[in-house]
Amino acid sequence: MKVYKFGGASIADAGRMAALLPIITEVQQPLLIVLSALGKTTNALETIVNHAYKNEQEAALTLSRALEQQHLTYARALLDDTHYHKAQVALGVLFAEFEKAIASADNTHYDYTYDQIVCMGELFSSRILHCYLLQSGVNCEWTDIRRVILTDDTYRDATVDWNHTKLEAEAIIGRQLRQGKVVVTQGFIGATERGNSVTLGREGSDYTSAILAAMLKLESVTIWKDVDGFRNADPKLFPDTVKLEAISYTEVIEMAFYGAQIIHQKTIKPLHNNNIPLYVKCFLDKALAGSVIQANVDDAHYPPLIVLKDKQVLVQVTTRDFSFITEDNLSKLYSIFHNMKVKINLIQNAAISFIACIDNREDKVNALKNALGKDYKVSVNENVNLLTVRHFTKEVIFDLTKNKEVLLKQETRKTVQVVMK
Repeated sequence: MKVYKFGGASIADAGRMAALLPIITEVQQPLLIVLSALGKTTNALETIVNHAYKNEQEAALTLSRALEQQHLTYARALLDDTHYHKAQVALGVLFAEFEKAIASADNTHYDYTYDQIVCMGELFSSRILHCYLLQSGVNCEWTDIRRVILTDDTYRDATVDWNHTKLEAEAIIGRQLRQGKVVVTQGFIGATERGNSVTLGREGSDYTSAILAAMLKLESVTIWKDVDGFRNADPKLFPDTVKLEAISYTEVIEMAFYGAQIIHQKTIKPLHNNNIPLYVKCFLDKALAGSVIQANVDDAHYPPLIVLKDKQVLVQVTTRDFSFITEDNLSKLYSIFHNMKVKINLIQNAAISFIACIDNREDKVNALKNALGKDYKVSVNENVNLLTVRHFTKEVIFDLTKNKEVLLKQETRKTVQVVMK
């Protein structure tokens, strides 16, 4: 039994969703499908969140109803009358939940509000795919993943309760697979013990796939994308990228940690721990070989692996009394970042200063500056980029940083990181 994960690009329009049918039906059932939201839906939902959070309910509801109509139009283009009616009924239940989430937005808790609204995208898309597969004669079942994946209440980056989730995965999805069904569920989302929706971090559908594959002891995970495999850099940002036939778990987890968008950074651990290979294949041409991520790969011939992460903030903290940044101060600083749930993408400290590169999330950055400013002097560089190159060469680093203002550089045996403007 396998997991197939389809991202937003693969279902960007009704034609693309229909084109997934041969990919799905060529696999002998059972099959677990993990689906993302329709292309651009998450961005639209984030705009709705921002209005709802600011108590701009009318604007939020206007946008939400337009988004609902887009999904109905999408379903109408794909489904016959009988299955369109089924989709209408199923989507109507979700639309009611969607509008309730907007109406009850908590303007004191952005992350909570975000998750109650943004989670709806995957629910909408998966309902449509389920109806399409039924129409196509596929023996399938739709499952709300929030019944399965239990998490804590760290909204927007929830931590999975593995013991409880494993029991539910086996009882619900495992049973459906053993019945020979194709199971359609959602990536990216889960629920707290109180039943509130949560998200697992942006691009979290990959992580959902890995969680379920590990818990159900499935054969493999395949992520279907609009690229021909795993490349050494984002082809949208860099020319002349190189396709990798195979890459190790170690290299991918390093790249994901540094911000590569092709694989969610938490995805690799459950796969590695259970020795489950992950394939990256192209939904535009299923005959292409793609790439495989697995345990052992000879890294002697890796090209430079490049990750560029934008929208970063470089925070420098300096002691007011010239005390050294040693164990006591480091412990205190780490605690501040940890308690405020701010992930550090790069860190460096000198005698009396501590530097961290973090994501530019305005709400967290402002709160962090205030917390650090109580005991330290704080300076900030905004709108910087973090470049990471594994298996670097001097020539590559020179080419990627020329004509840039380099604010910080770190180099180890295999990796160079540069913060630049």
